Amino acid sequence: MRALLIFSVLLGAVFGREDFVGHQVLRILAADEAQVQTVKELEELEHLQLDFWRGPAQPGSSIDVRVPFASVQAVKMFLESSGLSYSIMIEDVQALLDEEQEQMFAFQARAANTNTFNYQTYHTLDEIYSFMDMLVAENPNLVSKIQIGKTYEGRPIFVLKFSTSTKEEKRPAIWIDTGIHSREWVTQASGTWFAKKITQDYKQDKTLTSILDNMDIFLEIVTNPDGYAFTHSKNRLWRKTRSRNDGTSCVGADPNRNWDAAFGKPGASGNPCTETYHGKAPNSESEVKSIVDFVQSHKNIKAFISIHSYSQLLLYPYGYTKDPAPDQQELDQLAKAAVDALSAVHGTKYKYGSIYTTIYQASGNTVDWTYGQGIKYSYTFELRDTGRYGFLLPAAQIVPTAEETWAALMTIMDHTHKHPY
Repeated sequence: MRALLIFSVLLGAVFGREDFVGHQVLRILAADEAQVQTVKELEELEHLQLDFWRGPAQPGSSIDVRVPFASVQAVKMFLESSGLSYSIMIEDVQALLDEEQEQMFAFQARAANTNTFNYQTYHTLDEIYSFMDMLVAENPNLVSKIQIGKTYEGRPIFVLKFSTSTKEEKRPAIWIDTGIHSREWVTQASGTWFAKKITQDYKQDKTLTSILDNMDIFLEIVTNPDGYAFTHSKNRLWRKTRSRNDGTSCVGADPNRNWDAAFGKPGASGNPCTETYHGKAPNSESEVKSIVDFVQSHKNIKAFISIHSYSQLLLYPYGYTKDPAPDQQELDQLAKAAVDALSAVHGTKYKYGSIYTTIYQASGNTVDWTYGQGIKYSYTFELRDTGRYGFLLPAAQIVPTAEETWAALMTIMDHTHKHPY
């Protein structure tokens, strides 16, 4: 097995797969606003090629950054000379990637159906799309697959629709998406688990049955297909879309900063080379525009839940301003109920609150836009963990993560069903 892994790594090198040997993930503690600003200055030094996994936020919060091997000593010296304390969260990023690839290689067999599909490993885009086709074929009276658009590179963008209605109608609906940031693999993996769970629990679980007898559920498992394919073929830690930007060799935009909600305001970057680049215009990314068009044409979506990783958070609007949303009290109470349900499954602890006050300022984000469209129950999850593995969560945690997240989702969906507006 080890020889096969080495062979696959060598193949990756031959075909240009990016490696992260010696890269470290540092956790920086910024005690006050001045230290937050110091870290932001570090973020602007492009030659260091830093990748902020959890960017500069409120004073007292931790900041996680992947530092390339060539920049490690310079960054540590900068932090020490600036009086910023830090710890090493990941000693060698490539070591975790090697373990991940070895685990995936060990479970490569293609499933014959969704019962034999392996929910305890990470899968490629083709494997997930094959899973979706099998699920539809096995549950033709409950599940259908619809294409809502195409990516920049021409890939289809698929959504699963779970519906018990035989009529051509747009019933009240719940939207769930996973994988808008392509490197957050536990989200796409959780999405496949959710899809199977819905088909298993309909007619078995009273709450889900009642929801589906009255509402539809839309589930977009791979919201950023180009980026996700790229994480498998070239760069495991790619976050953005794969669109081309005029005047620069830097590729892609952050699809969670591209929405027409305070677009381009503080909380996003205008630099195409950064991870939070907002794109050239609102909805410029086809992956975003396809959802915008779908939501606006449907006109009856009641809850919109976008699932990310990591940090163990449940967030609601707003991200671009610290001003409370008009429905802040209800959103907060529902978030508490959801994280309580989540914690009851495996004991995992989540924080909850508005995006701005809980994590950081983020303009042009998904749920600020959906909330502005009148979708009251707009939430963003940040799944496991709190930074030990970050975006490289071991596959052994996929199913536990999905199980506990499902409990929170059911809480939100049941509330949405029982509180129409």
